[in-house]
Parts: sequence; structure tokens; C-alpha cells
Amino acid sequence: MADFLLNSGDIHLRSIFKAGLTAGYRITRTGNENLMNPTSRFTGKTAIVTGGAGGIGTAICQRLASEGAFVVVTDTNADNAHKVAADITASGGSAIAIPADISNESECTNLIAQAFELRGQIDVLVNNAGIMRRGNILDISVDDWNDLFAVNITAMFHLCRAALPHMIAGGGGAIVNTASQWGLHPAPNCIGYNVTKAAVASFSQNLARDYAPHNVRVNAVCPGEIHTPMLEAGAKRSGRTIADLDALVPFGRVGRPDEVAALVAFLASEEAAFMCGSLVEITGAQPVA
Repeated sequence: MADFLLNSGDIHLRSIFKAGLTAGYRITRTGNENLMNPTSRFTGKTAIVTGGAGGIGTAICQRLASEGAFVVVTDTNADNAHKVAADITASGGSAIAIPADISNESECTNLIAQAFELRGQIDVLVNNAGIMRRGNILDISVDDWNDLFAVNITAMFHLCRAALPHMIAGGGGAIVNTASQWGLHPAPNCIGYNVTKAAVASFSQNLARDYAPHNVRVNAVCPGEIHTPMLEAGAKRSGRTIADLDALVPFGRVGRPDEVAALVAFLASEEAAFMCGSLVEITGAQPVA
């Protein structure tokens, strides 16, 4: 019989040996349970999720709420944002919708102010909202170029500027930004989208370097092809099906929103306490063609 104490997780393991074989383990919790119980990693925390009514955004809201967070769902689509919040509440979680057009600086500032007033804290900010416009430099319109920057990167700038003072005053926080595989490995004929997502990656690493001393961790997820309404619409426009896209992924299928949500939750949690400035690809090993 042997006893082991793992200080990092405060888990007491008693291993029982019979006839030279391991018969089993008994695990008792003695503290820091949130690290070992993923359903409670965000208990008592307030999380803001932009683009919260989209495919990936909805999954992120649901995941954080399922793990105890009070989730502020924000999206330009007010009806869908309210539905996401209502569904979470009906399932026993805590959420509220604050619709906002984050391409507008004042709406970014007001969103953060309203969210802070609800609980007096902002612990997690997930900058997930984004738009896609295709075209090479001769095809893309100036309006589309400006819209991409306004939503995909400038909104992030305004939201972080508004949220960071609250996080610092509260002793720290976590920011997770949605970049893209295409921001690291550009796809053809998507210059505006690629450039803005590359900016998200650089922005995330710069922010991480500047605010790590304040216990604010900043990381970015870089998804590949994820099965969302946006992906379905794009496939339809190109005359392809999701099955066609599945065949291009070495893993055998495109990703699911809940898989991205799981990664976001990990990066926002204390389990990722030493991750700061990371750009994490989630692609099923699919190369950019």
C-alpha cells in the first residue's frame, strides 16, 4: 500500500496493491477542485462572448455556461442573441443577451460598461465575432475591406481597451481571440479576411506581452474548416457539399463548433495558467490549399 500526494492538483491518491498487481486507486479531493472538475472551472466568473449567436459563438456560450460562467451573449442579431441566452437559462445556466454592433466604437464601450455593471467584474472576454469577404486585391471592394477591418480587428481593439482596466483592477483575467488558420497560412483570393486574421494573431501576441505582468492572459484560436452556417453557405456558393470538404481533411471531416468551444474554454481556464501569447491551430491537420 502506498500513498501519494500530488501538490499541483491537491489530489490524494491511495494505491492498493495485491499480489503484486495494481488493484485500483481511490481519489479524494482536498482543494483546487475547479482544476479537476471541468464543470466548475468558471463558477463565479463573468464571460463576454462576441458573435455569440453564430455557430462557433453559440457553442462557446453554451460551453462556458455549462462550466458555471455567467455569460454575456452579444451579437448584431438581437433575436438570436436573446435565444441563445434564453436556451442557456432554460438549461439551468446563467446568461443574458446584450446585442451590439461592435463595428461601432461607442457600442463596444457601452457593451463592456453594461456587462461590468451586471456583476462588477469581467473575468473572460472572448472576441469571437468576425465576418468573411472574399476576393483578391483587384476584386474586393473598398467597403468590404473596411468592413473586415472594422469587425475583425478594430472592434477587438476597442473591446480590449474597455475591458482591460476592469480585469487589471480585479486581479487578472483571460482574453481569447478567434483568429484563423488563414491568418497564419493565407488562402488564395481572400486577402481582406487573411490580413485581418493575421492582425488578430499579432494583436493577441502583443497584448499578451504587454499585460502578462498584470495577470491577464491573451491567446488566440486559429480554426480551420468548421461546420457552421457560414461554411455551409460558402460551400453552396462554390457548388460543393460538406462531404466534399470532409474529404479534404486528413482527419476525415471538418471540425465541429463544440470542439472549438472546448479549446476556448481550456484557454480561458486556470488549466491554461501558463499559456499566454499562444496561437493554437485547430484544423484536423488540413493544409491550406
